[in-house]
Amino acid sequence: MTNTEGTVAGCGVIRIRSVATPGEGELSFFETGRDIDFEIKRIYYIYGVPEGICRGFHAHKELKQLLFCPYGEIRLILDNGTVREEITLNDPSIGVVIDKPTWREMLWLKKDSALCVAASELYKEEDYIRDYGEFLKYVGQEKNESL
Repeated sequence: MTNTEGTVAGCGVIRIRSVATPGEGELSFFETGRDIDFEIKRIYYIYGVPEGICRGFHAHKELKQLLFCPYGEIRLILDNGTVREEITLNDPSIGVVIDKPTWREMLWLKKDSALCVAASELYKEEDYIRDYGEFLKYVGQEKNESL
């Protein structure tokens, strides 16, 4: 993955490339193979969430995602089973790549904020881990298997 700006709970923080046109705004974009290490099979967005509401409360076994906030302010709380860290998305040129099992919660800090997600797979309910205790067991097993 290129354009890495650091990590949060083991997930890459990237700067999404942007092209400015003076007096007309900016166009931002990311590309498979250059900016993210997975093919995009699904894009979705979450909006209309009242300020102060927290969503998410799950992890994925295999799915890889790029999350970014093109409008507003959303705090991501990310937990890889060892470290729990937060990042506030309030700049449309910053994205977070989640490419391994990571528990996530998303807190809407401003009304009318939008969270966009580019995902590596089509929706599969069986890929979700919706219980935090089960998530901790899953990442513990995954670490033990890699030893």
